[in-house]
Amino acid sequence: MLLRAVGALHRLAEQVEAAAVARARAEGWTWEQIGDALGVSRQSAHTKHGK
Repeated sequence: MLLRAVGALHRLAEQVEAAAVARARAEGWTWEQIGDALGVSRQSAHTKHGK
């Protein structure tokens, strides 16, 4: 039961992250700025969220 809750939280966090990245891109943020905000490289942020 606890592991299901953790899984649901993980999926929710991924959805929130994707929405936040999409909004940041729409507002003109660079991949470097997004990566910095997420604590990852710009390449990692782009690979995960770039289209």
